[in-house]
Amino acid sequence: MLLDFDPDVAGLSSQPFRLSWDAGGVRRRHVPDFFARLSDGSGVVVDVRADDRIGPRDTAAFEAAARACELAGWQFRRAGAVGPVLLANVRWLAGYRHPRHAGQVTVPAVREVFGAGLPLIEGARLLGDPVAVLAGVYHWLWRGELRAGGLERVPLSMATTVSASGSAGRPPEMKRMVRWSG
Repeated sequence: MLLDFDPDVAGLSSQPFRLSWDAGGVRRRHVPDFFARLSDGSGVVVDVRADDRIGPRDTAAFEAAARACELAGWQFRRAGAVGPVLLANVRWLAGYRHPRHAGQVTVPAVREVFGAGLPLIEGARLLGDPVAVLAGVYHWLWRGELRAGGLERVPLSMATTVSASGSAGRPPEMKRMVRWSG
């Protein structure tokens, strides 16, 4: 889900292919978790595994995937565990990613109201009936027109300070939410 939230990712596929190789006379196979096409046209293969869950077979599989990616001209990255607060916040916002929520409030309106920053509920009240406009505000948070500081540390709430992004798209602190390892 964090790849979907990353503004540098133009497209992605889960379990995109299966690698097969010979490891000392033993046939090994590995299916990477994701392939992401980045907005600059490059590709990155991602395996997701918490650091404390990597054994020798996993290490060998990740090394084989990295070699294969190098031959294909792609990057290989392993992502570790994601913090529970960030994951919960991104899951919540993902529920509002669909364009149907965009019509609740316009980008110029949310950018003007939230400007340099207001608590979420105060801005929603200025935009209209909070029940009617919050879905639109969450949509523009997902799309990066608005920012909510501390998504990786603090649960999103009505007291969260929301501000307009400096430019279209997600602000730099929201980019690359996936903490790459290796």
